[in-house]
Amino acid sequence: MKQLKTFTLIFAAFFIVILMVPSLLVAPFIQKTTGVLGEELQKQGQEEAVLGDSPISVPVYRAQEKVIQEIPLEEYVVGVVASEMPADFELEALKAQALAARTYIVKQLLNEKNIGAPKGSVVTDTEIHQVYKSKEELKKIWGSDYKWKINKITEAVADTKGQILTYDNQPIDASFFSTSNGYTENSEAYWSDSLPYLKSVESPWDVNSPKFYDRKVFTVKEFEQKLGVQIGEDGSVGKVISRTPGKRVAIVEINGKKLTGREIREKLDLKSTDFSWELKGDKIIVTTKGYGHGIGMSQYGANFMAEEGKNYKDIVTYYYKGIEVSTADQFLTKYMAKQ
Repeated sequence: MKQLKTFTLIFAAFFIVILMVPSLLVAPFIQKTTGVLGEELQKQGQEEAVLGDSPISVPVYRAQEKVIQEIPLEEYVVGVVASEMPADFELEALKAQALAARTYIVKQLLNEKNIGAPKGSVVTDTEIHQVYKSKEELKKIWGSDYKWKINKITEAVADTKGQILTYDNQPIDASFFSTSNGYTENSEAYWSDSLPYLKSVESPWDVNSPKFYDRKVFTVKEFEQKLGVQIGEDGSVGKVISRTPGKRVAIVEINGKKLTGREIREKLDLKSTDFSWELKGDKIIVTTKGYGHGIGMSQYGANFMAEEGKNYKDIVTYYYKGIEVSTADQFLTKYMAKQ
């Protein structure tokens, strides 16, 4: 009888060990999915952030399909932010971009004339206005990354829902670009209008942008044809006569002919108007700093500011001088009253 009890106890202990082994084997792997990896897995499994209802829809001309689509305002902002800024940027930078995108479209809705937009629409989905892509288009572009990217961008838009940028109680021209040369630009240095909130500020972070430097090589003949100039017999390419407040080229003289930095940028298809050149044999090497017109918010600058702990309000009030973060309600009410 005593032997039977002993056998029973041994068998019970053996059975418990068998039950515990799978748990012991799996436990380390469960622990490994906590922390950053676990949060990332959970994030990817989440449903998209909730936008809620939009107060109005935006008539957008879809250039490829050649149709006008009515797109809910906040959904439109999601499609613009997804198209205009990398989804792997910091959340606060994406929020700043959402404010710029929403401000732009609210201002467009209030305009009497929408230049470049076919009748019945207020914007196109191209760079003429703001690039917009639908969720179906984004799924094709992003593939397996779609879920976490759209969720992150939707969160940025939802967290800033209904907010726009105003100056003197009016929506601003919320201009933005990729990368500065270390400074943003006064609006009148590139465009005709002088706007008080679009003034040059330092943007020292941009030197770390992968788009800070660019180089293009032209033959002397190409260079002369594109600019309508002739290189001097002394071999000099040209001389910078003046620079803008944002340290970009304002006026250049090439063998007696004067051209603006903007003219040269557009004719040579350069990344920015902060350029220098060098004649080597029958080639002219043009080096640029920055990417874009330089007016308003630098996107890479915004991202680097966010990495340093700045929030979206810090970012927009730095790049747009003297502005306020306001609600769009009163302006949308004006728009609806016109319809």
